[in-house]
This record gives sequence, C-alpha cells and structure tokens, in this order.
Amino acid sequence: MKFNATTRSDKGTSASRRLRHAGRVPAIVYGGTADPLSIELDHNEIFHALRKEAFHASILDMQLDGKGQQVLLRAVQWHPYKPQVLHVDFQRVDAKQTITTKVPLHFINGDASPAVKISGQIISHVMTELEVTCLPADLPQAIEVDLGELDSGGNVYLSDITLPQGVTHTVHGAESDLVLAAALAKRGGDTAAEAGGDDAEGTQEAAE
Repeated sequence: MKFNATTRSDKGTSASRRLRHAGRVPAIVYGGTADPLSIELDHNEIFHALRKEAFHASILDMQLDGKGQQVLLRAVQWHPYKPQVLHVDFQRVDAKQTITTKVPLHFINGDASPAVKISGQIISHVMTELEVTCLPADLPQAIEVDLGELDSGGNVYLSDITLPQGVTHTVHGAESDLVLAAALAKRGGDTAAEAGGDDAEGTQEAAE
C-alpha cells in the first residue's frame, strides 16, 4: 500500500498546530541506519488509509519527497473526540531484518461449527490480533482461524492453527498456549428452558 509524505523542518507544538490547521499531519519515521526524520502527511489521505485494516498490518510504500521506502505503521494518535489524526509513527523496514508486529485474526466458519449449529452456542473471539515475528516479505495481512470444528463448550487454541510459512508467534514470559476463541452457552437460554421444563413437570404432577 502506498502513501505520500514530505519532510518538514519546523518542529514543536506550535509548528504541529499550524500543520493540522492546514490539513496536514505531523509524523515521524525512524529505525534502520538513518536518523529519525520528521515528516508530514496529507490528513485526508492518511485518514482514509487508516480506515483500511491492511494498512495496519502491511509493509507500506512511503513516497517521501518522491522517493520510495518501505515502512511499517507503529503508532497513531487520534483526537479524543474529533475524527482527526494528530500524529503518526512509522518504522523503516529492512528486507533482511525480522520485524515484530501485530496481525489481525480473521475467524471463519463459525456458523457451521457444531457449537453454533447443533448446540446453539455463541463464539467469543478471545483474541482479535496476534503478535508475530517474520521477515518483511513473509508478513501476512491477516491470519485465518477456522472455527468449523469447534464443539460445544470448546476452545480454539493457537496450537490448533497453522501459521503462514516463515511466521512465528512472539512469546512473552511464561506465556502458555493461547486461547483464540471459545464456545459459550447463551446467557439465560438453556438454563431458563430447563427451569421452565422442571416447573411445568412439577405443575403437572401436582395436578395429578
């Protein structure tokens, strides 16, 4: 995915405020062998780009003053209540160096699972993204989690899925096998039905 940027020399709070009033967004790009560089972006362009999921988990082609370089989105600062981007951080990407970033999880076939189709349960997406490490060329835009075999009251674990080739999960501390999704009974559903059934039977017995 491609976006445009230009270098900026003015720094500080006042300069950033002037940029925003002019429909621009202050940003920074860092990493690699070069020094951190202050840049600016067109607000409308970056605003619409940030609404695309792939923009958050892809190697991006930043056209900086007309010259392309690969970067990864690292942080976005939004206005607390306005639909306005205040600041963006990018990291330079070296094709030969591994990167660590978060990739969204895409859950599929949930409606076809025994948990939903037979038991009428709901599926909770315990995790919505996964932190992975890989080379830039191997970075997936998303990782699919197939829920088609999920049974009543069951879980789907990280060990149940196959990560794309060259991609590994980033483990933190004593982290064990992660639960990605869980099948749960609907609140008040089966329990209420069972209670109603017992009451009905009790009423019938009393009548007899």
